[in-house]
Amino acid sequence: MWDRARAYRFIVLMGFVSLLSDFTYEGAKGIVGPYLAHLGASALAVSLVSGASELAGYWVRLLSGLISDRLRTYWFFTLLGYALNLLSVPLLGFVKNWQSAGVLMFVERSGKGLRTPPRDVLLSRATGVVGHGKGFGVHEFIDQIGAVLGPTAVGVMLLSGLSYKMTFLSLFVPAILALIFLFVARSVYGGSFKEESIQREPFNSHKKFYLYLLASCFVSLSFLQFPLIGFHLSESMHMEGWKVALLFALAMGVDALSALLFGFLYDRIGFTSLSVGLSLGMFSSPLLFFLHQPLLAVVLWGVSLGVQESLMRSAVASLSSETSRGRAYGFFHFFFGLSAFVGGLFMGYLYELSPKALVFYSLAMHLIALSLFTRLKP
Repeated sequence: MWDRARAYRFIVLMGFVSLLSDFTYEGAKGIVGPYLAHLGASALAVSLVSGASELAGYWVRLLSGLISDRLRTYWFFTLLGYALNLLSVPLLGFVKNWQSAGVLMFVERSGKGLRTPPRDVLLSRATGVVGHGKGFGVHEFIDQIGAVLGPTAVGVMLLSGLSYKMTFLSLFVPAILALIFLFVARSVYGGSFKEESIQREPFNSHKKFYLYLLASCFVSLSFLQFPLIGFHLSESMHMEGWKVALLFALAMGVDALSALLFGFLYDRIGFTSLSVGLSLGMFSSPLLFFLHQPLLAVVLWGVSLGVQESLMRSAVASLSSETSRGRAYGFFHFFFGLSAFVGGLFMGYLYELSPKALVFYSLAMHLIALSLFTRLKP
């Protein structure tokens, strides 16, 4: 049995793995679109490559959760997934055409899908000692530092005159460091996780989990994706690109702080903290499209993102047994991600029709989600 100090050390160490990982692939995310265009891809090709890669990642998460639970090999899938996820990013610097880049993007998303459910299972065992809310909150806080630093560093490298190729190749450094930290975590703490086959509790006995999964899908269906926010800021509010980038960095910082704050609240007041955070986030769309307050809208958007990426993972751990947690995370990540994909496409369609219709849709989906969350107890 771990003590709190040992559990926190593992959470922080895995947080640094995530920080360096986010530095790598979030740093690359902002320039993948222009890079594909540089390689000759059309707008349709960019959309198809991005969408297909994301969908592949969602399917892999479902399979990864199921298989890792059955085989009890959480570390194996975590290590393999991180290797695929991280090493495929700097390899983009070697490609000669957009089709090859698309293959690497597919591998990168699939790697992330492979490692996410088993990684969360490993984290949940440590967060169970210190509190799921606090544990996942601390992890997400450290994680998001990388999401701020990565895009900033990539932007500075390109601004200084570095080519796309050299910029991508430079991301080998954080990728290799992340894998080193991961292997350190495995060697130091791996023995604390028993992966032998044990009697599993039937997954279908967790009735509240399915209600929670349904509510989570409504949250995901209603959540604005930042590319659409950035498009609106640029095209409708005539905001320069560097200002949009700074707003995104601000949102990532708010994400980190809200994950930490609401993580601590979750261990005290349970699902009420989740409802409060999501209630704040639902006002981001009317603030942006009705009141034209982009700063406040982006701040509340960051609050909602922080709640989703910390508390919603915490709740999965609270609503599932340890023996079926890989499946629980697999189902959660798959349906949450798929709902985000569908909701993002639909809100893009509504935006073309009328931003007001988008706002009403987003608010309606949020309210349905909140009404379902009220039926859940800590």
